[in-house]
Amino acid sequence: MITKETPIGEVLRRCPAAREVFARHGLGCIGCMGAANETVAGGARMHEVDVEKLLAELNKAAQE
Repeated sequence: MITKETPIGEVLRRCPAAREVFARHGLGCIGCMGAANETVAGGARMHEVDVEKLLAELNKAAQE
C-alpha cells in the first residue's frame, strides 16, 4: 500500500503506472533527483495537489 510517507522514487519502482498518475496531477518533476527521497505527501504539498485523491489513484494503479 502506498502511503503519504512513501518516497516517490519507491512508488515509481514498485508501480511504473504511477508515472502517469503523477503526471496527471502536475507532478512533472518525478524524474528529478529530489523525487528519490521526497514523500508522496511532500510532493503533493509542493504542487498543491489533494494528497488523498492522489493516494487513491496511486493505490488503484498499483492494484491493476
